[in-house]
Amino acid sequence: METKFQQKLAGMIRSVRLATLGTIHDGNPMVSMVPYSAAEDFTFFYLLTSELAPHTQDMQKNKNVSLMINEVDDGRDDPLTLARIMIRGQAEMLPTGEPGYMPAKTLYIERFPKSAPLFEFGDFGLWRITMKGGRFVAGFGKAFNLTADAMKAAAAALEGGSE
Repeated sequence: METKFQQKLAGMIRSVRLATLGTIHDGNPMVSMVPYSAAEDFTFFYLLTSELAPHTQDMQKNKNVSLMINEVDDGRDDPLTLARIMIRGQAEMLPTGEPGYMPAKTLYIERFPKSAPLFEFGDFGLWRITMKGGRFVAGFGKAFNLTADAMKAAAAALEGGSE
């Protein structure tokens, strides 16, 4: 993937704050809107969810999930030219004492400062989605398969240049 597309991918992950979470609910596909944060190298994505939410219950039953991050519709003539990132992954709830918990919590609160009190609620938990693969569509005819290495390269590309 060319550097300009890596930078577009990284810029979207860092600037778009909401994703569509795909889960399996009672054997059927279900999507929900979720705020997310990402590890610096984009190989992990973090969600803070309530046990009361159907998508949390779905993740407890089936760890296979997907995330879609997309550009905001700007009214252009062809909305299919909007960039989008589709991530396939495995979800796991992070126990409070696990070594990765505090760094993930810090990342999440840095992105969503008003979420800090939710970490004290008994029904909220921090989930880590480990990226297993995906697809980045940067626009018409510009589609790329995503691997952990591709995500790491995109994260590094943004550090080395401008969006």
